[in-house]
Amino acid sequence: MLQNSVAMDFNHLQQIAFTRDVAGRLLLATALGSIVGLDREWHHHASGVRTNVLICFGAALFTFLSALIAGDTANRGQIAANIVQGIGFLGAGLILHNRDRISGLTGAATVWAVASIGMCCGAGLYLPAAFATALVLVVLEGIGLLERKANLKLYSRLYEVRGRDALQLNLAVLRAMDHEKKPFHGADEANIGDLHRLTFHLAATARGHQRMVHALQGAQAVDEVHTFADVEND
Repeated sequence: MLQNSVAMDFNHLQQIAFTRDVAGRLLLATALGSIVGLDREWHHHASGVRTNVLICFGAALFTFLSALIAGDTANRGQIAANIVQGIGFLGAGLILHNRDRISGLTGAATVWAVASIGMCCGAGLYLPAAFATALVLVVLEGIGLLERKANLKLYSRLYEVRGRDALQLNLAVLRAMDHEKKPFHGADEANIGDLHRLTFHLAATARGHQRMVHALQGAQAVDEVHTFADVEND
C-alpha cells in the first residue's frame, strides 16, 4: 500500500515529463481512431468518428497509466487488462437483434480492434498501431467489397414502392417476395393524394436485391421503385 502511494506522488517536473511522453501517444491514438471512425461514419454506422476516437484515446491513456501508476509492482498490466472487459460491455450495446437478423456485430468487433490499437499507442508501439489500423481498414472495406461482389453476404435495404392502387401494390410486393422465397411481414403505407407509398425492409444478397427491383419494376401496378441503404447494416 505504501509502495503504491509513493508511486503516485509525482512532482511538477515529473508530471511535465510524463505529459511530454504521453502527448505523442495520445495524438497518434486520436489520429488512428479517427481514421477508422471516418470509415464507419462514411457508411452511416452507429460507431462513428467520436466513438472510435474516444475508445482509442481512452485505451491509450489507460495503457500508459497502467504501467505508470503500478510502478515496479506485479500489477503493471492490471488496468490495461480491464480495458478488454470494458470494451466488451460497450460492444455488447452495439449489437441489435432484429426480426430476421442480428446487426452490429461488425461494429462491436471494430471498437474491440480500435481499443487494441489504442493500447499499442499507449505502450509506445507506434508502427504496430499504424499497421493494425491499415489492416482494420482492409478488413472493413476490402473484405466487405469482396463479400458483396461474390454475392456472399446478406444486407438489408429499405424499399419504397409507389403506385395508384394500394391493393394491387401490396399484391405486387407479395408476389415479388414469394418469387424470392422471402416472407412478407407487411409494409408501412402512406398516401399523398392518389399516390400510394409502401415501404419495407428486405435482407438479401446483391443479386437478390437486383432481382427484387427487376420484379417490382415489371409489375403493372408499380409506377416507381426506390431503394435506400439501411443504417443498421454492418
